[in-house]
Amino acid sequence: MARAKVVTVLSQKGGAGKSTLTMQLAGGLARSGRRVVVIDLDPQETALRWSHAAPATTPFPARVMQLDGAAEGLQTCLRQVGRDADVILLDCPPSIEHVMTLAALREADVALVPVVPSPADLWSTKAVERLILQVQASRKGLRAALVPNRVLRTNLAWDVLEVMRDFSLPVLGAALSQRNAFAQSAVIGGTVYQLGRGGAEAAREVDKLVVEVLKLTGEKV
Repeated sequence: MARAKVVTVLSQKGGAGKSTLTMQLAGGLARSGRRVVVIDLDPQETALRWSHAAPATTPFPARVMQLDGAAEGLQTCLRQVGRDADVILLDCPPSIEHVMTLAALREADVALVPVVPSPADLWSTKAVERLILQVQASRKGLRAALVPNRVLRTNLAWDVLEVMRDFSLPVLGAALSQRNAFAQSAVIGGTVYQLGRGGAEAAREVDKLVVEVLKLTGEKV
């Protein structure tokens, strides 16, 4: 049996849409037939609270759990959870100084960095990039990418997206826009796939995200 792929989602500051990216990706991967587990490492417990908002009749499409114990136990947890999963998503605290973030990065096959196209977010992303490049220097198998997130259709947003090309890490060939559907799906404890016509455009964006992430993991699309 193939080992579960570990995808770590990390950022240096709050508001980047890290948990939104994680939960929508989980829904998209589950929709593609993968067995998905989300491990919420963020003390704010956004992913966990998100899944708990789902009604019993329509549970969140992936298992969402917390790490029971300290960061040192993450490797053991991944080994146990991976027996019944194809993909494990790690939703990190919004800080690269947090011990859980570094532990999650060390266990990752793929690291995703959501980036809101604003100058402040780009500045903070530089620190995340430096950390990932340091880990990649000792772990050649780690793949990583920046993911444009909460993108507004404005000139500033597109200018900043162009600046993202100057980073050493590649920019993923998929982005999530600033859409009400993403917030609405959190309210119902689900994903944009459950919103019907109102979530159709957002669902297409998540579909593209799933394809690009699977390419990074080396899985067949």
